[in-house]
Amino acid sequence: MPPVLAPGTAHTFLRAIELTPVDGPTDQSFEATTQYVPWPKAYGGDMVAQATAAMQATVGADRALHSMHSYFMRPVDIGATVRYDVEILRDGRGYSTRSVRGVQNGKTAFTALGSFHVQEDGPEFQQSAPESADPQTMDPETLRTAAEVLEGTTGPASEYWSHGRSFDMRHVPEPLYLTSDAGAVPTQAVWVKAFQALPDLDDAQATADLHRTALTYVCDYTILETLLRVRGLNWSSPGLATASLDHSMWFHRDGRVDDWILYAQDAISVQHNRGLAMGRFYDRSGRLLATVAQEGMIRG
Repeated sequence: MPPVLAPGTAHTFLRAIELTPVDGPTDQSFEATTQYVPWPKAYGGDMVAQATAAMQATVGADRALHSMHSYFMRPVDIGATVRYDVEILRDGRGYSTRSVRGVQNGKTAFTALGSFHVQEDGPEFQQSAPESADPQTMDPETLRTAAEVLEGTTGPASEYWSHGRSFDMRHVPEPLYLTSDAGAVPTQAVWVKAFQALPDLDDAQATADLHRTALTYVCDYTILETLLRVRGLNWSSPGLATASLDHSMWFHRDGRVDDWILYAQDAISVQHNRGLAMGRFYDRSGRLLATVAQEGMIRG
């Protein structure tokens, strides 16, 4: 598939989550198309976001996704359709449960469970952002964009990192596109914002669902980077091979991904060419929006 980049827009993300209802073997099925990346396999966030959108399309407007647990089982072709078969496991008064399988070339490539909750009022607590990455004191506008970091470099990867991901991503410390982290620090912070305003949909719940889906899409781009840091690797390291293995995400509060969001990340463990990383999304006021845990394969 030739590159289809739309610099300065969110078109790549919005194209990724376009669903077409189709006949399938379960309660409801949809097709979606993976988007261009300059690597041999499709971006994992495509599958997470497409599965999220498919599950959301089968529940009532009175409830929202609060947790999702996924496995990446096979590589997925770029620029090709994936069929998402959704099974309605339960619809209760307060919670609904869905399972979804992403099928390509006749084989299951991705599977997930999602749970939806009718909003309730109750007491609140949250863990604050780390002091080194306080969203209320750090100014993302002072950080270099990916395009500025990669200025003077050429090639499909540089172009994609700079303009092709639908989101402006600014790192603390410096990103790992071309060079490694000499200090092997097991943490990083990434400021994330859609390149353009995402559309407001017919109702508030649908708009909130879109921004939740955006979080599921963008979370996979950088979550394994703390594991690269502790191993002294970068995305351009010779012989590097990575793959997402499993993924869990919990949604705590609504927020907008077309405003700056802090993605604070930590390496938890690295062993046997696998690693576990965790991430937390905060808005500019310090509200915790979502938590991510992901295990990945890293060979290098």
